[in-house]
Amino acid sequence: MNILKIDNITVSIEEKVILKDFSLTIKSGEIHAIMGQNGTGKSTLVRIIMGDPAYKLESGKIYFNDQELSAMSVDKRARLGVFLGMQMPTEVDGVTNADFLRTALVNRDGKDFKLYSFIKKLDESVDQLQMNKEMIHRSVNKGFSGGERKKNEILQMKMLEPKVVMLDEIDSGLDVDSLKMIGEEVIAYHKVNKPAIILVTHYKRLLDYIKPDFVHIISDGKIVKSGDFSLVLEIEEEGYKGLKNRVSIDCVAKVNKPNE
Repeated sequence: MNILKIDNITVSIEEKVILKDFSLTIKSGEIHAIMGQNGTGKSTLVRIIMGDPAYKLESGKIYFNDQELSAMSVDKRARLGVFLGMQMPTEVDGVTNADFLRTALVNRDGKDFKLYSFIKKLDESVDQLQMNKEMIHRSVNKGFSGGERKKNEILQMKMLEPKVVMLDEIDSGLDVDSLKMIGEEVIAYHKVNKPAIILVTHYKRLLDYIKPDFVHIISDGKIVKSGDFSLVLEIEEEGYKGLKNRVSIDCVAKVNKPNE
């Protein structure tokens, strides 16, 4: 079943077009890696799906389970089950992690919210992520290191149980041990809940732990090449520039090939 359909979207920020006629379809349970050089539109893609008001959808449509998202606010998308783990999570001073998560779940679940189950799951998730238990009683990301902020994003994922998980360079700033743990926690969540996952990353190291079903290379706001995990190995060998040059040569060869 297609859980997310991105249909020919063009997206701009501050009147500069970033994504151009971009399309992608993702099914429940699939893991898609979005890769490419800086400034090609990777983060723009996940932010427009989440509904970041700084980004403008110029044309095209985005569907979640056949519901069009375009007119929905960020909180409505989150309640449907769309989640974005951010590259640079912000501080929310005066709101503790526990209060933040409890409020989000109460708003989503209403009368079905169970406080005991919430506390038990929160404690278990904090232990699994090897976080200091005091962190759940501190303001969201207040005084957290880069690695702690990334773990906090994964904690939110585990507690909110989204159906579409988007992780925007969740690997940046992580040491080897933290990267391995986060990768294992994401995969463990995926095995149980079968969400669609979109991973935005520059590097292979995250994908060694969260192996994608599909890899897409973005350049100039469009997907220029898609493949399986072997495409990641090509990038490791050739770099984005070498791969882009080869893709351009292949495209020219196809255009110039005489009809048989």
